[in-house]
Amino acid sequence: MASNNTLRSYSIIPCFIFVELVIMSGTVLLAYYMECTDLFSVHVQGFFCNDADLMKPYPGMEESSFIPPLILYCVVAAAPTAIIFIGEVSMYVMKSTREALLAQEKTIVTGDCCYLNPLIRRIIRFIGVFAFGLFATDIFVNAGQVVTGGLSPYFLSVCKPNYTGTECRFNHQFIVNGNICTGNPVAVENARRSFPSKDASLSVYSAVYLTMYITSTIKTKSSRLAKPVLCLGTLCSAFLTGLNRVSEYRNHCSDVVAGFILGSAVALFLGICVVNNFKGVHSAAAKQKTEEYRGLPLMTFPRVESPLETLSAQNHSASMTEVT
Repeated sequence: MASNNTLRSYSIIPCFIFVELVIMSGTVLLAYYMECTDLFSVHVQGFFCNDADLMKPYPGMEESSFIPPLILYCVVAAAPTAIIFIGEVSMYVMKSTREALLAQEKTIVTGDCCYLNPLIRRIIRFIGVFAFGLFATDIFVNAGQVVTGGLSPYFLSVCKPNYTGTECRFNHQFIVNGNICTGNPVAVENARRSFPSKDASLSVYSAVYLTMYITSTIKTKSSRLAKPVLCLGTLCSAFLTGLNRVSEYRNHCSDVVAGFILGSAVALFLGICVVNNFKGVHSAAAKQKTEEYRGLPLMTFPRVESPLETLSAQNHSASMTEVT
């Protein structure tokens, strides 16, 4: 027989395996096809041969950037995962927080052998939603790049059009022919995927999601500056990542701003609408304690006199003394 801290459920495991894992697998598979294959062709956007915004010098391959993509993606994925895992384990180890956590969430019993305590459930929930949002952000970014075909600031440097030909003879002639470029086709293809900025989107998504987790879930009174410093540090790192893309002429300012908006929107949606229990365990315990008093009769609560009643009683006592 289940105790007060346990809840029996026969649908949580099948739902997790046949619904959530299927959705997660489909998201990862779609992100893979959009990221690593040529299944979706990029839109060929027209340009002016003498557009000054597209004549920046070629900064080199992405691996030569000050923030290489491999290091960025590892930090974006690993740092929030590690912080969420350490935060949940630390809160569960503390006695007061563990008691409030058990009061907030029950231990799920599936059948007669499987027990899912609140610690495992919360770790899977927060990290799973974070991973889903990370792949979803990557899908949105790749979809935007494929549909718009935004040109990078160094596009003309790698395109190398024939300025003496008939297409670029006039300064105000708009070129729509995609075969005019004579440069490296791979570099030209990458130069057509500028809007929105992928690095800005993924970095700000990770920073905003982690900030919401730290400020809403981790409740501690021992340090007043640890949480703000950690949150501002992550947000500042994401902001500097976007500035680095602009300073190296890899993205326009509008590309970085669009990436910031996209990543922030996905993180806010998942944090507010999907993970509806982005809150500390202390607040939940206090709420439960407040609800316990609602069912008690009014006579059980102590009577508190108002200031007017106290003043009236004092005046009455003084008048009786004068009469005596």
